Amino acid sequence: MMKFLVAPNAFKGTLSGKEAAELISATLKRERPTADLFVQPVADGGDGTCEMLIESLGLEKIRCGSLNAIGQPILGFFGWDKVHQRAFLDVSTCTGLGILKDEQKNPWLASSFGTGILIQKAIQLGAKELVLGLGGSASIDLATGILMSFGFRFLDKSGREIPAFSPGLLDDCKHIQAPIGRSKVKFTCLCDVRNPFFGESGAVRVYGLQKGLEKNHQPDFELAVNSIFQLMLKKSQKSWRDQAGFGAAGGIAMGLDLFFQTEIKFGADYFFDQVKMASQIEKVDWVITGEGRFDAQSNQGKACFELLQLTRSKGKKIAIITSGDEANAFDFDLVMKLPSLDFTAPNLKEKAHENLHELVCATIRSGRFD
Repeated sequence: MMKFLVAPNAFKGTLSGKEAAELISATLKRERPTADLFVQPVADGGDGTCEMLIESLGLEKIRCGSLNAIGQPILGFFGWDKVHQRAFLDVSTCTGLGILKDEQKNPWLASSFGTGILIQKAIQLGAKELVLGLGGSASIDLATGILMSFGFRFLDKSGREIPAFSPGLLDDCKHIQAPIGRSKVKFTCLCDVRNPFFGESGAVRVYGLQKGLEKNHQPDFELAVNSIFQLMLKKSQKSWRDQAGFGAAGGIAMGLDLFFQTEIKFGADYFFDQVKMASQIEKVDWVITGEGRFDAQSNQGKACFELLQLTRSKGKKIAIITSGDEANAFDFDLVMKLPSLDFTAPNLKEKAHENLHELVCATIRSGRFD
């Protein structure tokens, strides 16, 4: 009896990892009714990583009111691991770019304060560690919004407090007051990119445009974030150097690292460890993974590439479902190529479902898994 582990990542813009896994496994079951199937969608620190961990680990989901990146009410949630006094939450749940309309995207205004509200709720429950998925954020605020939720006050030149969601925060802040008796929580920040915060490959130049920052405003924005960063660095009295991952989520890990015990982990390794992926692979003959487009950046800590390495180390076979041809240059046993999609089409998701179903059917019927 052939055994399969169905472990796709999200197909960005069309299918979540969970949706893709359900569709692939259902198709496999219809075409190979005697096959033994195991299902574990994967994530790597991108948008929705902690939500997937919450489900995979069977954690309690705690819901509470919060605010989105521009201060509008939203219902947020986090996963609560009571045994380890640990909470799991995605920055994108409240501070996500996908929540906003194009005309609402504005990094001068966007704040991580709503994520801070969730963090405070978790601390009230007894959380000693906060695991943050950094993917999909709308802000480039160096965690100032989260810090406000801890009682940090950002003041203008006259000593007046600048509230969250103020478009002048980065420019106008001249002083920072830290709270007395600061919380001793630990942050574990999961990311799927290795960008530093500053420089050509930093948060502003690489991610500014998609977050609504016009290109001609980048120099002014970089000056503003550097100004508030220098104030934060002075207040923290810590030695500091830019590092891989600080550019994720608009510098959230970097800002937190100045005032709290903070560790950056590349999300795929952390995710695989939590769900015991190695032992799942050992039970099967084939691993089937996938993502929207496997490309040159995928070998920088992305889930499908890391799963390829882990599967190879266990001596098992692995197939990838993806568009484009770049995956052919890697050591997959089978590359299942999806046709290109028209992302402007009104039936985009339906077409993505259809393409994936037909590709899996055709591959099974061709005997490629025999």
